[in-house]
Amino acid sequence: MGPGPSDVHPRILEALSRPTIGHLDPAFVGMMEQTKALLQYAFQTENALTMPVSAPGSAGMETCFANLVEPGDKVIVCQNGVFGGRMKENVERCGGTPVMVEDDWGTAVDLQKVEETLETNPDAKILAFVHAETSTGAQSDAKELVALAHAHDCLTIVDAVTSLGGTPIKVDEWEIDSIYSGTQKCLSCTPGISPISFSERALEKVRNRSGKVQSWFLDLNLVMGYWGSGQKRAYHHTAPVNALYGLHESLRILEEEGLENAWARHRKIHLALKAGLEAMGLTFIVDEAHRLPQLNAVSIPEGVDDAAVRGRLLNEYNLEIGAGLGALAGKVWRIGLMGHSARAKNVLLCVGALEAVLSDMGAPINTGVTLAAVQKALQA
Repeated sequence: MGPGPSDVHPRILEALSRPTIGHLDPAFVGMMEQTKALLQYAFQTENALTMPVSAPGSAGMETCFANLVEPGDKVIVCQNGVFGGRMKENVERCGGTPVMVEDDWGTAVDLQKVEETLETNPDAKILAFVHAETSTGAQSDAKELVALAHAHDCLTIVDAVTSLGGTPIKVDEWEIDSIYSGTQKCLSCTPGISPISFSERALEKVRNRSGKVQSWFLDLNLVMGYWGSGQKRAYHHTAPVNALYGLHESLRILEEEGLENAWARHRKIHLALKAGLEAMGLTFIVDEAHRLPQLNAVSIPEGVDDAAVRGRLLNEYNLEIGAGLGALAGKVWRIGLMGHSARAKNVLLCVGALEAVLSDMGAPINTGVTLAAVQKALQA
């Protein structure tokens, strides 16, 4: 129950164990087409270039930046946590110039500040932001941010690593230009694959670059020879066959549940966790209006040893929760409710174990009320 990887569904574990076949085998090529269609459903898009990058979410991020940012391009980067900083790093490595819009960690990206920055930088080419900031549990308004970018003739790069499958993402309706995610969060798959999607508008920039993409492996002009449409594929790299079995199965599970049902489940289980934690006297660092259901950043009570609590949860209860990152290190716990981990029994285990450990350590919490609060929320 940390910030990822989440629990892997048993059906996905079974899929991973299937016999490995060639990455150009007709049977595998058929599964590639199915995977692309299922990813289009997950992203809510008809973008032809919707595919999994054969590497983790960080490579999905780099795919977007390496293909869209050219030397000299000015890119407005929103940072309200760790991962906006990684976007800045990508811009610089591509030879671009980042213009930062910074907000306090635990808050959503400020739309007014973004609009002002766009107005004062009319030569900006791209707006990049994190939809669901994994380091804080804050969610920003992707629809409005994209609208602001397009009003100022900018493309958009969106980090949806923690949001895909857990909270609404509507690539076509919101007109997102490029977006990347990861398999190990709300898709409940193993780490190592990064779903991406590019609009036709974004691809125009890729096709009309003045120079080569700095990364051979991530150059979409080359990768699409393998992941493009049709049954005839050009060899580009040896795809991670078994990992893609797992992604295919995870997307089938998502389709069977239904996107809206998956979003609602994550919300319901979050509310149950919230009820238990608040009954105990713990507080969230993110305002409710911007709080992610699948990533819960909780303030550590005064005087409590962060690492000691997490160690006892792991060793005594076989339960992992995440530590704070960067400015929040030692100040928060990050509790994940992602995919197969977003279940009632996990919440009951988590709040019960936390109460037991914190009470034993003499922490200032309420006892004897948490499980009843969780049960009441689950029945609501």
